[in-house]
Amino acid sequence: MSQVFEGYERQYCELSANLTKKCNSATILDGEQKKQKVSEIKAGLDDAEALIRKMDLEARSLPPNVKATLLAKLREYKSDLNNLKTEVKRITSGNANQAARDELLESGMADANMVSADQRQRLMMSTERLNRSSGRIRDSRKTMLETEDLGVSILQDLHQQRQSLLHAHDTLHGVDDNISRSKKILTTMSRRMSRNKWIIGTIIVVLVLAILLVLYFKLAH
Repeated sequence: MSQVFEGYERQYCELSANLTKKCNSATILDGEQKKQKVSEIKAGLDDAEALIRKMDLEARSLPPNVKATLLAKLREYKSDLNNLKTEVKRITSGNANQAARDELLESGMADANMVSADQRQRLMMSTERLNRSSGRIRDSRKTMLETEDLGVSILQDLHQQRQSLLHAHDTLHGVDDNISRSKKILTTMSRRMSRNKWIIGTIIVVLVLAILLVLYFKLAH
């Protein structure tokens, strides 16, 4: 999750709690004190709206999976801000009489506190769920990156093995060529030896016949 968004979120939660307290205290004030308190509340509402806009801009600048989570959380904060504005309008309304203020002191304040506390509790629970979801998304992203790195490493190993096999194939092909050339040379030598044998044999036969003829003529005379 964006650290910038979390910073705005903390500021808003603190400001919302402070504004709720001021709204509760403004209901029991009169005259100038009440006007001053309402002015402080309105200024705080302006600051809260500014934080909402900043959170909205920050959330929309993030990746889609994170943006969806933060926008869902932002809707809760916008609803909380609208409730605060409604409370301020009710406080500043000129139609409220003293009886209504007394009734508010007796029951309205307790109800408002319960509503605000319940809403903050829901916001905290929603924030916790969203944080858990963000954690699972980060874990899934981490696992995906680790798997991607492992796949790249395996592909590199396979490429190296392929290169080794191609080199071995080229080496075997060269050896096969050398064996073929050696075989041709041996065949040629064998043929030459056979031919030389026939030549030598022929010469021996001719020499023997010549010797026999010489002996024959010598014996005949």
